[in-house]
Amino acid sequence: MIEKQYVEGYGDSAEYINKLTKKYALIVATLASFLTPFMGSAINLAIPSIGSQFGCSTVQLSWVVTSYLLASAAFLVPFGRVADLWGRKKVFTTGVTLHTLSSSFCAVAGSVETLIILRCLQGVGGAMIFGTAVAILTSVYPTKERGKVLGFNAAAVYTGLSLGPVLGGFLTHYLGWRSIFWFNAFWGLPIIYFALIKLKGEWAEAKGERFDPAGAFIYVFALVALMYGLSSIASVTGARWILLLGLLGLLMFAWLQVRTSSPVLDLKVFSRNYTFIYSNLAALINYSATFAVSFLLSLYLQVIIGFDPQRSGFVLLFQPVVMAAVSPVAGKLSDHIEPRIVASLGMAITVTGLLGFYFIGQFNGLWVIMANLSLLGLGFGLFSSPNTNAVMSSIEKKFYGVASSTLATMRLTGQALSMSIVTLFLVHYTGNLRLTADSAPMLLESTRMTFLIFAVICLFGVFASMARGKVRPETAKSSN
Repeated sequence: MIEKQYVEGYGDSAEYINKLTKKYALIVATLASFLTPFMGSAINLAIPSIGSQFGCSTVQLSWVVTSYLLASAAFLVPFGRVADLWGRKKVFTTGVTLHTLSSSFCAVAGSVETLIILRCLQGVGGAMIFGTAVAILTSVYPTKERGKVLGFNAAAVYTGLSLGPVLGGFLTHYLGWRSIFWFNAFWGLPIIYFALIKLKGEWAEAKGERFDPAGAFIYVFALVALMYGLSSIASVTGARWILLLGLLGLLMFAWLQVRTSSPVLDLKVFSRNYTFIYSNLAALINYSATFAVSFLLSLYLQVIIGFDPQRSGFVLLFQPVVMAAVSPVAGKLSDHIEPRIVASLGMAITVTGLLGFYFIGQFNGLWVIMANLSLLGLGFGLFSSPNTNAVMSSIEKKFYGVASSTLATMRLTGQALSMSIVTLFLVHYTGNLRLTADSAPMLLESTRMTFLIFAVICLFGVFASMARGKVRPETAKSSN
């Protein structure tokens, strides 16, 4: 029993309780870290099936993906601040519960409009998970043990990314697209159980400080307006003004944050820290140029080539598998070589892979797509871990929470931007056409031009990555 003063193998009860806390923190964080990337990669395989059932346009289908990302990106920073003030376990458990409930509602959605709204709710739950899972781990585990447990957490993320296309394609092919949401709903149940019943403790290092509701509101409103305005500029009258309003809102948010004593996002960490600034900019650009690849290729493989969801999933598997294999090696390499060198090489390789897909309608053979996906996996694998290393190595320990939330925000905002760019080109080339054989030529041209734009965007990311400077200048000095 935990109440005993001495437990064999653990010493006193406090030590035993601490051991259990670390154990269950790792369990809930790992399970949750699998859940969100799996959902993101699996839903891409279901997009054509959703379009077929609801008879909706390509633009509406893009919003099935974008709505989740937009809500997650918009609410991540505010909920990260709420967790620091009121408790990370509370916010985490609420997030998993909301994600689970909204997943079950998505599974019974009767229209694409209802599905999009429910995906927004799912994204809000995802934001609560993104902003707290890793923070709970770092709160529970001492510095000497964090590398190992964060490695487990990263493995769960990559497992979710890798299984998403395969399992998502399998579920969609045999059980229908709704089964993906049921899978997510059932996966959330043990997380809620372990978090509520087994995980003891609450972590709120900023307890007692003030929350800035005005800043949080302006941030959410501005980010939503920016993303919606960008993706709708070609189809909605007045969208350019919404885009402008979003940009002005972000400027107002920054102006207010530097003048408040308890900011939602502490912008002081950005001050003259060019490594931090350019590393986050590189992350934003990289995700903006790469996230929608699976979405585009899922449409290409199923609508244009005629593959079923299961076969398409196996093709898309190549990128995350290579990425998962390369990332740990790249992270270790960045401990010995400047992260900007490794990360910039990765972005340059990614540019090559994206540019190769511009010619997707001109080459035959499935092996070319698989090889190009492997190239993208290699590029992203070389970029991701070293870039994260650069971000976390460029700041003081007291800013680790801010740095982690900022990097996660760059990731989600980049993903939402990526889908916004796709939506923009789909509107331009296909309008409100449904996914049929007649729309295939226009869909192909939209896909090719989007990949070309992604390659150009990623090229700018190479320069941003190189501009970050040296993370370990003292090492460089001592070696001279």
